[in-house]
Amino acid sequence: MKLTTPTFLQQPDLGLLFLRFSGCLLVLLIHGWPKLLHWQTELQLIDDPLHLGKAVTLACALFAEVLCPLAIMAGVWTRLACLPLLFLLLVSMLLVHADWTLEQGQFGWLLIILFGTIALAGPGRFVLFPAKKGQRV
Repeated sequence: MKLTTPTFLQQPDLGLLFLRFSGCLLVLLIHGWPKLLHWQTELQLIDDPLHLGKAVTLACALFAEVLCPLAIMAGVWTRLACLPLLFLLLVSMLLVHADWTLEQGQFGWLLIILFGTIALAGPGRFVLFPAKKGQRV
C-alpha cells in the first residue's frame, strides 16, 4: 500500500504560510514583545554597535522585531519587511555576538536562513491583501 500526502498539504503556499507565521511568532514572542514591554530596562542593556545612540538602536530593533513580523505574517510588503529583520540579525551575529561559536549562534543563523528564504520566495498565496493580477509583491 502506497502512502500519499493529501493534495492540500502539497502546496508550497501552505509551507510559506507556516514559515512566515512560525518564524515571526518566534521573533515577536522571544525578542520584540519583551523589548516593547520593558523599554526602559532594555534601553540600559542594549548594545549600540553602529553608534546611533541606544534609543535609536532600540527603536530600530523594535521596528524590526515587532512591526516587520506583523507585516510578514499578514503577507503585506513581505519581501521588504524581511530586510530590516535580516539587517538586524546580521548586525547582531557579525558585530554584537561575533565571539559566539556557530553552536551558540545557531538560533540567529537559522532565523537568517528563514527570513532570507521568505525574502527570496515571497509570501505565497495566503496573504491578507492579495496582489492584483500580474503584479508581483
